[in-house]
Amino acid sequence: MRQPLLEVKSLTKHFTSKQGFFSKEKVVRAVDGVNLTVYPGETVSIVGESGCGKSTTGRCILRLIEPTDGEVFFEGQDIRKLNETELRRARRNMQLVFQDPFASLNPRKTIGQLLEDPLIIHGIGNSVERRKHVEEMIQIVGLSKQQLDRFPHEFSGGQRQRIGIARALILRPKLIVADEPVSALDVSIQAQILNLMQDLQKEFNLTYLFISHDLSVVRHISDRVAVMYLGKVVEVADKQSLYEKPTHPYTQALLSAVPVPNPHLTTQRIILEGDLPSPANPPSGCTFHPRCRHCMDICKTVAPVASEVSRGHFVTCHLEQS
Repeated sequence: MRQPLLEVKSLTKHFTSKQGFFSKEKVVRAVDGVNLTVYPGETVSIVGESGCGKSTTGRCILRLIEPTDGEVFFEGQDIRKLNETELRRARRNMQLVFQDPFASLNPRKTIGQLLEDPLIIHGIGNSVERRKHVEEMIQIVGLSKQQLDRFPHEFSGGQRQRIGIARALILRPKLIVADEPVSALDVSIQAQILNLMQDLQKEFNLTYLFISHDLSVVRHISDRVAVMYLGKVVEVADKQSLYEKPTHPYTQALLSAVPVPNPHLTTQRIILEGDLPSPANPPSGCTFHPRCRHCMDICKTVAPVASEVSRGHFVTCHLEQS
């Protein structure tokens, strides 16, 4: 039986907000009890509307944001219990590719310096060895070593994302959390970056936690998909099961909105009523019930628990338990 590389249990992150001096503090439930398992060599995607907590989940897993509660096990080690030195050592095997390739690169440093920094921080090699390693990595992602002395503003968006990927790979990590890595790029460049990530995954035996709102991109790159709504995971399944037989009403609505690249085919669009509720004041019971077309009385008062509808396909919905 395979051992998971990453195991997330009841991960929670609450923020406090205060709008006025005399107003009471509100608790924003950005991530509210997320459970997730990622096995070595696979790509697990997290999808959902903007504001559902998927990016916060990724940052909590890496402890870039300190979780409020829950456990995060990486190779069996609880990341939340590590001190600063131990966490730095662990982060050598866990890296992040940011959504905005320009904002994530220091404009005052050359590309060569940006790629060498992780090696210096972790005490890897001398200056000659590090330079050689940087030159090899920049060529792996499709750029030339002659470009290492340039600054980030001298590159296009697609090239900057390649640099971001090179920086994440320079330490040879086991897990990469990719937070909307292609959302800021043109469609043609998106395809190049996705193909590059898949090639690198095979070459370096990488494991991806891929965060995106684009279901077409997710279908192309994923092995399994977790659907989030208002800080909770409502459905988890392998790619084929999720796209061919979505079970949760929210997943069905999301997939019905994906454009079909054939003018002769039509799909029935499921329109969700109302707006996304505030995570500072989530609905009681099932948080999706105010927008659900299948809402029952129990949905308004009792929070559903995840149930396995088929092998590896988990759904958090009262419809599957009734």
